[in-house]
Formats: sequence, structure tokens, C-alpha cells
Amino acid sequence: MSGVLTANANPRDVAMASRAWPFVEARTILERYPDGPPEKGYVLFETGYGPSGLPHIGTFGEVVRTTMVRRAFALISDIPTRLFAFSDDMDGLRKVPDNVPNQGMLSEHLGRPLTSVPDPFGTHESFGQHNNARLRSFLDQFGFEYEFVSATECYRSGRMDEALLCALRHYDEIMGVILPTLGAERSATYSPFLPICPRTGVVLQVPVIARDVDAGTIVYIDPEDGSEVETPVTGGHCKLQWKADWAMRWYALDVDYEMAGKDLIDSVRLSSRICSLMGGRPPQSFIYELFLDDRGEKISKSKGNGIAVEDWLRYAPAESLALFMFQKPKTAKRLFFGVIPKTTDDYLDLLRRYPAQDTAAHLDNPVWHIHGGRPPSEGADLSFTALLNLVGVCHSEDPATLWHFVSRYWPGATPETAPIVDRLIEHAIAFYRDFVKPDQRYRLPTEDEARALDELARALETAAAGGTGTDAEALQTTVYEIGKRHPCFADLKAWFRALYQILLGQSEGPRMGSFIALYGVRESAILIRRAIAHEDLAHTGA
Repeated sequence: MSGVLTANANPRDVAMASRAWPFVEARTILERYPDGPPEKGYVLFETGYGPSGLPHIGTFGEVVRTTMVRRAFALISDIPTRLFAFSDDMDGLRKVPDNVPNQGMLSEHLGRPLTSVPDPFGTHESFGQHNNARLRSFLDQFGFEYEFVSATECYRSGRMDEALLCALRHYDEIMGVILPTLGAERSATYSPFLPICPRTGVVLQVPVIARDVDAGTIVYIDPEDGSEVETPVTGGHCKLQWKADWAMRWYALDVDYEMAGKDLIDSVRLSSRICSLMGGRPPQSFIYELFLDDRGEKISKSKGNGIAVEDWLRYAPAESLALFMFQKPKTAKRLFFGVIPKTTDDYLDLLRRYPAQDTAAHLDNPVWHIHGGRPPSEGADLSFTALLNLVGVCHSEDPATLWHFVSRYWPGATPETAPIVDRLIEHAIAFYRDFVKPDQRYRLPTEDEARALDELARALETAAAGGTGTDAEALQTTVYEIGKRHPCFADLKAWFRALYQILLGQSEGPRMGSFIALYGVRESAILIRRAIAHEDLAHTGA
């Protein structure tokens, strides 16, 4: 780990006092075992996945946040840990997804477990296995350390048998927990056990009319012919309803920690009660807030107002998405394309600060949690926003053209020696093309603004000739001082807004000193002269 460490600081001692939320969570987990490791020999973290659809940004958020807590726990404790990515692939297919082929074929298998439904893509034995493979590929691309666990395998292999028999013994108590939460019609047919019809393979939601605890069986009425059917609750002949199933899984696997979204607060509460009455200990839970769109409305698949992981990764590195997930997980945040540049710049700023920080600041810095205590170091003071505006001013989507400016600003830098910047250039080109360019609206300067711009151009021309400093801070000071001298601007915000609108064609922009240093002092003076001359900056390049 790079950086300046507090004298004689023990990272574990510092972590025990850290206010970063993953360490706060890790300490609550450690409190579960004051007398040493659990009997199973490890602390178990779990994340759940419903494979009726493809992995999404919420899947990423849950796994990356859980991984952050797991890493924090590893620093404060020597107890081994495991992370299970659990797939509820025994669930019945309730409806045909809109975004898959062969929908007519799928409609013939409604109600069957996802691992018993043929794969509409034709690549795996079942639809559940196809989506499980997508989950594993999805998690693997981010380098997550996890163990994949299939509900179908657990049920059919007998891994859940003891827990299922325990649930059968506590049948009435489970009903006592769930029935008060249901309406009259649902209560009349509810059973925590869902038998798998041996004839059709469908997961049946039917009332149970008898139970034999000693034999480990239940009796239900066949919905088609009205006959009484006795079936074991073990060996994959039955599965449990959602809340009872979650509780049974916690009990069977002895899960210590699992996160859930705010919409599952009641499910967590009820499943915890069921786990307890079965004789287990519910896991430590962490409730995170849900995402909102740019209008502050809840994101939903049906509205299509969210962002897919692949969308974010088209415009910014995965580390920036991890930072978005790290920040204030218990606060509802707006998740839309407009947050990507700022989040990326926040990540880069945190990365730049890290080497000079002490141990306490390291552990509070999100990049420690994003990179598992080993964040990379590249050394360039370049912002994503500045690169975005460089693309706009150059009117070029050629990475080589942009590297011309970057290498002059940062001598010796190449795509090979500065891979982070190389990735950022590709992302900046994509973001500019899709979001900035369509909305660029340059305006002409007023007479008063033109006088201020002329003074700035003259100052830059002098600097370029060797008269004054050309580093980013000196240039920023020059821009500040000139703006203060012109009363046509109510404040410095108005001055910078005018620069952005006139020179960049947008209402917001980068730190001007850094941008001028990146684009070039002489080139910036020429750009300003073009604006004063009322040239069309939308069609003039570098």
C-alpha cells in the first residue's frame, strides 16, 4: 500500500475506529463472534440473484458493496470469509421476459422452475442455467471473488433437506408469521411449501391439507384432477415460498451478512423471524436505498428510466461506478447519465489524494475500498471533464489527436504508461459524441464580454511568449483576476459561465486553468480570438 502512514499506526487499530461505512458494518459482524470463529470456520457473506432476468446495475451494486464490507472485515479480523452469490433458479417462470427470443416457446413453460425451462438462446440446458452463466460472466469481468451457489442444486442434492424438515416441524409457527401479512383470499390458499408437480413440472401454489412430520411429507390437492397427492418436502420435490425460502437458506447455510434494498425491509423482518423460530440466527442485514432517475422518480424496469451497467461502462471506468455505489448507500441517489462525469472526476481526485494520506485517511478514502487497499497510481492531474471539453474544442474523435495534447501537457505519457488516461480518452469521446455534442450551443460574446476575453487572450499570448506562468494554477489565477476586473460579470460564477458558453458551447465546464494548460496556452488564445471575431466555433477544430 502506497502513501504516508501514521507513525506506529497499526492498520487494524485504525480500522476499528474508522467511520467509513464498510468498517462500521464489519465491526457489527465481528461482534457476532466475541469468543472466536464460528463453528463452520468462516464468516459467510451472501448476495441473492433472481435469474428470471439478466444481471443489472443493482446486482453490481449489491455485490460490490458486500465485497467492500468483506474486505473491511478481513482487515479487522483473522476469521476466514466466503461470499456466496446465490441464484434463486428454482423459482417458477412467472412471465415471459420482453427481451429474449423464442417467447412462444417460453410461454409453454410458465410456472416451471427456471432450470427446467428450455434456454430460448439455445446455448445452455435451461433458461436458468443461461442466466446463471451470464451472472458468473458479469461478476467475473469485475474480478469479484465469490462462490456461485444454485438453489436448484441445493434443493435437489439434499443440501437443504435438514432445513426443509426443520421448516416442516415449524410449519404452524411459520404460518403464524406470514398469514397476518396476507389478504383473506391469499390466506385461504397459502402454504410455505410449494410442491413441484411430478406430471407437469410446474411449481404449484396450492393449499396443504395434511402434513406428516415423521415421514417428511405434505399432502395437497392436485389442481387439475382434484386428487390428493403426498410428496416429500426434501430432494427437490418441493420448494419454499419467498420469505420462508430466504429464512430457510439463512438457516441452512448459516449466513452472517446479507444486504437488501429498502423495498425488502418487510421481507427481511419476516424472514428474520422465521429463521429465528427455526432455531437459526438471522444474518446481520444492511438496508440500502434505491436509485432515482434524473427527475427524482423511482427507477423501474417497466418505465425504462434506469442505466444499465454496460451503459455506464461505455462512458466511464468501472471504478467510477464502484465509487457511486460506495457513496451514501443509505441515501436515495439520482442515477442518470449526467452523474457520470462528476463521479469519474471525484474518483480521479480521490485517487490523486491517496499517496499523501496517512493510514486513517487511507481507510476512509473510497479508493481503498474500491481497490482492496491497493489503488493504482498514475500521477496525471487530468480531469474527465477537461478531456470531455478537449474533445469538444478539438472537434475530433480520434484518440491520437487527443493524445497529442495530453502528451504535451504531461511529457512522456503514452497509452502504455498511462492506461487510466487512455481509457478515459475513449470514454470521453463516447460521452461527448452521445451527450455533449447534440446539445452544444455556442453563443457570441457581448461587447463587454469581448473586452474581457480580449484581455484574457492578451494575457495568454504573453504567457505563451514566456512572460508569465503557464502551469494550471498560474493560469487559473490569471483567469480569476481578469474576471474580477470586469463589472459586466456579477460574480466569478457569471464569468466562468460566459467562458463555458462562448468557448465550449455549454453552461458548465472544467477548471479553466487546467483546461488551458491541457489544450495549450497559445491554442487557447487563438480560440478566444476566434470567439471575439464571431467565428463558428462549432466547426473549427484544433
